Amino acid sequence: MTSPSPSVVVFGSLHYDIMVQGPARPRKGETVTGDSWHPKCGGKGGNQAVSAAKTGIRSVMVGAVANDDFGHALTENLARNNVDHRFVKTVSGVGSGMSVAIFDSEGDYGAVIVSGSNLTLGEPDVDAASEAFAEGAVLLLQNEVPDHANVAAAKAMKSVGGSVILNAAPARSLSPELEGLVDVLVVNAIEAEQLAALTVLDTLTGAEEAAKLLAARFPTVVVTAGGEGVACATAPGEAFSMEAIEVKLVSTHGAGDEFTGVLAAELARARDIRSALDAANRAAAVLVSTPRAG
Repeated sequence: MTSPSPSVVVFGSLHYDIMVQGPARPRKGETVTGDSWHPKCGGKGGNQAVSAAKTGIRSVMVGAVANDDFGHALTENLARNNVDHRFVKTVSGVGSGMSVAIFDSEGDYGAVIVSGSNLTLGEPDVDAASEAFAEGAVLLLQNEVPDHANVAAAKAMKSVGGSVILNAAPARSLSPELEGLVDVLVVNAIEAEQLAALTVLDTLTGAEEAAKLLAARFPTVVVTAGGEGVACATAPGEAFSMEAIEVKLVSTHGAGDEFTGVLAAELARARDIRSALDAANRAAAVLVSTPRAG
């Protein structure tokens, strides 16, 4: 009897995104006239599950939506992108998660999220998805669901011998229990600043220094530095960086999720960290330089 192929289990958020394009992001009290808007299925969890699936690996989503138009669109998007969504529950009494992202003329953005159904995730959902955890090689977590839910999911993956990747975004304090379960931490400069309690320059040198500092708390740390590249450090003391691939920027939206989803897929295939980061770096470069279809 053959064993199942390796898979990535994504435990996390699903948001229906409203994307607004304008000349600039508004300052406090300012109204800006936008150029256009469009909807997009997202949430860090959903984005990362889709990005992992695009590499050809089996990707399983564990999450929550409401019985509303947003929820239906989110589950349909997972199915359309070959993500196993059997363990995405439908809840009542609260709406599906959503966000509004405002882009400026340079392709950068700011966003507001309303978590909604994502905040209902907890240990019962981990138990309900025990089959997925038993077959998974890597668990991918983010900070858009409750910390206690992430702890339950990480414990489940550890109990079957899998590894845990935490994309600690958006930035927030982590419980000591969750920290102790993480094998690979993925953060950007802002998130690294909060976790490391120091100013992290958005340069490769700054990212590498932050990664080295955080490697005292996590076995492997990846710090992304936007258009500069990515740095990595491990608890045994190895540290290195990779420059970003030079491309014409269209939009940075989703770049971090694309990077993290591909990284998880490559690590699930038992690639070494350098090879996995190289693949993730390339995938993010393609995404930020690709115009939106439609």
